[in-house]
Amino acid sequence: MTNPSPPPPRPGVRSVRRVARPEREPRPALHGDQMFFSPCPRGLEAMLAEELGGLAAKNVQVVPGGVAFQGDWALVYTVNLESRIATRVLWRVGHGPYRKEEDIFKLAYGLHWERWFSPRRTLRVYTTAVRSPLKSVDFVTLRVKDAICDRMREQTRSRPSIDTVNPDVRAHVFLTDREATLYLDTSGEPLYKRGFKVAHVEAPLKENLAAGILMLSGWDRVAPLFDPMCGSGTFLIEAAQMALDVAPGLGRSFGFEKLDAFDAAVWTRVRDAAAARAQPPRELPIYGSDISGREVARCKENLQAAKLPWVVRVEGADMLDREPPAAHGVMVTNPPYGERIGEKQELAAFYPKLGDLLKRRYSGWRCLFITADTDFPKLIKLKASRRTPLYNGALECRLYEYRMVEGSLRTPRAEAPPAG
Repeated sequence: MTNPSPPPPRPGVRSVRRVARPEREPRPALHGDQMFFSPCPRGLEAMLAEELGGLAAKNVQVVPGGVAFQGDWALVYTVNLESRIATRVLWRVGHGPYRKEEDIFKLAYGLHWERWFSPRRTLRVYTTAVRSPLKSVDFVTLRVKDAICDRMREQTRSRPSIDTVNPDVRAHVFLTDREATLYLDTSGEPLYKRGFKVAHVEAPLKENLAAGILMLSGWDRVAPLFDPMCGSGTFLIEAAQMALDVAPGLGRSFGFEKLDAFDAAVWTRVRDAAAARAQPPRELPIYGSDISGREVARCKENLQAAKLPWVVRVEGADMLDREPPAAHGVMVTNPPYGERIGEKQELAAFYPKLGDLLKRRYSGWRCLFITADTDFPKLIKLKASRRTPLYNGALECRLYEYRMVEGSLRTPRAEAPPAG
């Protein structure tokens, strides 16, 4: 059905020419199911999809780098609170084709930002592009920021201030070669920032990647778990929280609390249910050690901040010298990558000793190593039962699994018959 023509002007009334305004997508309702996207460490997309399905997300779809899904705001609160693998939960508020920056400006300007957050909130815009023909991602960021602020000023006579360090509201732009998608961030700080880690190391493993590795390991949350190069304790803390069924987001705040759609009563119900489900701390068969006394101190500091000071046992020790903490179990660790000058030679000597150690002392253990060192599988001289590609940020890694049995993993060759 076509739109009717505008009526002719009444006698004595001057006709006013209407200025064409950018077309607007229908405003996403603040109630009912919405469309969301959760990025995650690359390699863990299928695991995140399974996790979201278990949280009752609808229409779950895996794409490279994350998972799209649908649900209501109670689900948004639940995913932010409960997901161990998601990096963020982004609310899709706009989508459309573009050819130049001005098309993206018009798309952003046509959205109802004033209905989603107050101009008193501070704002930051982030842009990510894959195969975009535009020359400058930074310029797109600037134009979207301008569009949001111009729209806010027109509708409310006020505009948000920009804060690039700790904004109240984060808007995200994702560009493909032809289409732009705009999101509001419901998470705020990335979800791998659990809210308790106070001591860091030089190259930390992100918590959501560590949680995904623990899930990939097949650890049942009951068997002994050991990280012999524990650093700041990321694997240990994630494992302890999993064993005690502690929701990873219980110790932090979220971006959705700054949006106008926020329902404090629903959030309180979701959070209180998770807190009631958590088991009280108890001593667990989770063990850690590190050759560096400084890292052991940092690990203990983080365990204290996570309210797990005596749940996990940590000690200073060289992995090559200490005995296994149990007769069998799962070892998960993040060995050094050898990125500094001189380390390559040290690791070339260390990895063969590590392989010998595993054969001699760790029969009955499943041992997993996440590393970006392409020499690792050759130098450790063991046959991996599984190799899983993963990314630690932008760094391409492999998760190697070794199932240790009595003696060598190689099938012994038949002895040659005596001559004669």
